[in-house]
Amino acid sequence: MTTTEAEGEVAVARRFPAGFLWGAATSAYQIEGAVHADGRGTSIWDTFSHTPGKVRGGDTGDIACDFYHRVAGDLALLEAIGLNAFRFSIAWPRIQPYGSGAPNQRGLDFYRALVDRLRAEGITPSITLYHWDMPQPLEDAGGWARRDTALRFAEYAEIVAGALADCGAIWMTLNEPQVIAHQGYRVGTHAPGRTDDALAAAATHHVLLAHGLALERLRAIVPAGSPVGISIDVHPVRPWGEGAEEAVRVTDAEENRMYLDPVLHGFYPQAARPHRLPPPELIEDGDMALISAPIDVLGLNYYSPHYVRAPAALARESWQAPGAPAAPACRPEHLQRTSMGWLIEPDGLYDTLRSLAAELAPGCALQVTENGCAAEDYVTPEGHVEDTERVDYLYGHLEAAWRAIRDGVPLTGYFHWSLLDNFEWAWGYQKRFGLVYVDFATQTRIAKRSASAYRAVATSNELPARAALLDAPLPLDGGRPAQMRV
Repeated sequence: MTTTEAEGEVAVARRFPAGFLWGAATSAYQIEGAVHADGRGTSIWDTFSHTPGKVRGGDTGDIACDFYHRVAGDLALLEAIGLNAFRFSIAWPRIQPYGSGAPNQRGLDFYRALVDRLRAEGITPSITLYHWDMPQPLEDAGGWARRDTALRFAEYAEIVAGALADCGAIWMTLNEPQVIAHQGYRVGTHAPGRTDDALAAAATHHVLLAHGLALERLRAIVPAGSPVGISIDVHPVRPWGEGAEEAVRVTDAEENRMYLDPVLHGFYPQAARPHRLPPPELIEDGDMALISAPIDVLGLNYYSPHYVRAPAALARESWQAPGAPAAPACRPEHLQRTSMGWLIEPDGLYDTLRSLAAELAPGCALQVTENGCAAEDYVTPEGHVEDTERVDYLYGHLEAAWRAIRDGVPLTGYFHWSLLDNFEWAWGYQKRFGLVYVDFATQTRIAKRSASAYRAVATSNELPARAALLDAPLPLDGGRPAQMRV
């Protein structure tokens, strides 16, 4: 099938490479619920969400989407959407309730059953070992600001790899180290809610060290050929107005290069302000070699660009203030925004994929491990969720991904965030990112318009015209009602 560009250009077939992975992404605390089931311990997000004032409306992940008890139905949704990959995370406190010691077999059994179900349906598991739910006892002992936590993480990685090594998975050590260190330890908007630059700088190094140590353990256990990597969130930094070059350079160093440079090149960026960099005394011999050991796949989490202005002359002194950004952010009026207020710029995905591809070692692939948008979703009287904003967002970013592949980027997969509406961290249940609407009071699932649009792409391995995505038929299977009670 051929499609025509919106501007009326010559028709082109926007096909993706054979074997391309079409997936959806989730994380344990955001969907599983069952926080006291089968020996699971307490995580830092359990503690944080139960602390008054930390999460909108006092929401918690205690039940979330109840995925722990509804696996079969939710995997049926994956199949209905036509996806061939599923990204999920392991809840560390389900495996080691106290962050160390012998594993909890019931936790391992849950994930063993999950990967077995996926493989039986021909769906590739993409396993993230850490998506922000550290066992609370480790935080009580110092958390990521303490080097010992990286050592404990390596032991945890070895346990999980030993239990699931044969499942044919893609392995990601960590999700978004920038969020772990900056939002968790510097500005305090995520668990554990610390607000200390020194703790955040230490956490930056120890989180990346945990990646390197876990990578080493995984390499020793999983079969040769099993892709192993890390997912990093990247925001292309754009100048707004004159004289913003230094602001761009410093902001890019602190938001992006602080995590990319150690993993890809083995050093921290010199352009970052000194108080943001890990202190040299924390970096032991061999650390950077571990952190920069070759990976098979780099996961890119892309949502939006950041635009920055040059700070006023008198404001430059505030650059050294704890928690202060490198430069004032701005929101150009010509760009649309999601309901989160995040700028929508598909070209940012294209540009980021191109720039990352130029840095990768030979043989290393790229995957978009998260991309999606929050929208003001609601159920119509007919029982549908007509999330056309999300369909537009999806179209624009898939078109950007296709252009990147056309231009030589080794992109092997795309994972939409998220499969389900879920517990969206400090925003609680207000923000909806899912392809599937969740009524949290009844746990009813309703496949949205975007699920049908994504199915049209995934099942054909090709991006049709935007209008075709909007016209993709509901319900998914052509016969059942759009409201899917599973």
